[in-house]
Amino acid sequence: MTNKIILTFFISQLIGCASIGPDIIQASGNDYNIAIQRTTDEQLLLNLVRLKYRDTPLFLEVNSVSSQFKLFSEAAITANFKKQKTPENIGLSGKLNFTEQPTITYLPLHGDGFIQKLLAPISLETILLLANSGWSVERIIRLAVQNINGIPNAPTASGPTPKMAPEYIDFLSVASLFRKLQNKGAFQLAYEKTEKNKQATILFNNKQEELVAELRKKLDLDEQNNYKLSLGQGISNDKKRIVLSTRSLLGVMYFLSHSVDVPEKDKIDGKVTITRNESGEDYDWHDLTQDLFKINSTAEINEEIGIGTNYRGSWFYIDDSDLDSKSTFSLLTQLFSLQSGNAEGITPVLTLPIGN
Repeated sequence: MTNKIILTFFISQLIGCASIGPDIIQASGNDYNIAIQRTTDEQLLLNLVRLKYRDTPLFLEVNSVSSQFKLFSEAAITANFKKQKTPENIGLSGKLNFTEQPTITYLPLHGDGFIQKLLAPISLETILLLANSGWSVERIIRLAVQNINGIPNAPTASGPTPKMAPEYIDFLSVASLFRKLQNKGAFQLAYEKTEKNKQATILFNNKQEELVAELRKKLDLDEQNNYKLSLGQGISNDKKRIVLSTRSLLGVMYFLSHSVDVPEKDKIDGKVTITRNESGEDYDWHDLTQDLFKINSTAEINEEIGIGTNYRGSWFYIDDSDLDSKSTFSLLTQLFSLQSGNAEGITPVLTLPIGN
């Protein structure tokens, strides 16, 4: 009787092992998710470093992931009989085999369509969508806008490292004002609906009037609460309009690439451009990207690395405790995705009277 109980328990346990299949698939799916996300981040970081060295970027996209799972189980029973009808002893053995055969397909992103998306100015729809999704408007415009009502935000930084220091100080104060007003809930970004189309608009309320007045002065605007937003270049003669000149996605990447902390030996060997200020001294790009983004470099990998990649014999990484850089990097990944799609029509629409 005891042998029958043992035999029944063993067989039930072995058969029950087959139920681990769903658990294995779930665990494997999570592993692929983590691996693809990390690989995508590392590729984007690698391309930022490449741009710093004026090397050609390359983008690969995971096109498909498939995996075959095979689960085999075997059970064996041995028994020794003498003269009795019941076995004198019973031997039990079992085996469980699991194999996985993954197939991952990468697709290079290239061609006219992709290049146009890289070089096209970031749209107002994208900027409004991000701002209404909870992102800091200061972070968005510092990253994506290179001129607002004639106030420059380092426009020369939207390409390969320039030899002369960029102009941006006044823009930082404007971006900071927008952030303060956003934190106070003092404005809304949306669209005015007209008979023919819709007009991007910023609508200030009666909160924080002193800050709003300061912003009006810096942007040379008339005293009102509703201003049109549009894309353009330079200074607008319309004091009821805020004109933005936006960077392209590639321009944003160039802008962030200047924050790469290049090893001293590469500077000495002339592998990167050294930017100078008006007095002829070396310009520190971290003055521009302070509290926004920084890529560190080290000779050896260490535990402080959050997102890292090895290039030209050095490790380039974002410090795992640098939350500002990690936030900006996350925003960059969303910009990359949005520029590849279409954000139009997602931002809230307001029905407002259109003034003269």
